[in-house]
Amino acid sequence: MGPEETKMLATALVMAVGTIAPALGIGILAGKALEAIGRNPEAASKIQTNMILAIAFTEAIAIYALVVALIIKFV
Repeated sequence: MGPEETKMLATALVMAVGTIAPALGIGILAGKALEAIGRNPEAASKIQTNMILAIAFTEAIAIYALVVALIIKFV
């Protein structure tokens, strides 16, 4: 396996691991937020605001993985 193939494999591995974890996190986060809204509908706007903020932070992890993958691929 040459250096080019190793780079491609590393890039794929970084993207695979770097997107699975945030996807699971967002899924769990949304499920728990919907449960909380179901239990306390009066707090729906407050829960939704916090959920969206947490989703943005979780999605940032996937963006970091993308940046690392691009660095591996092009450097």
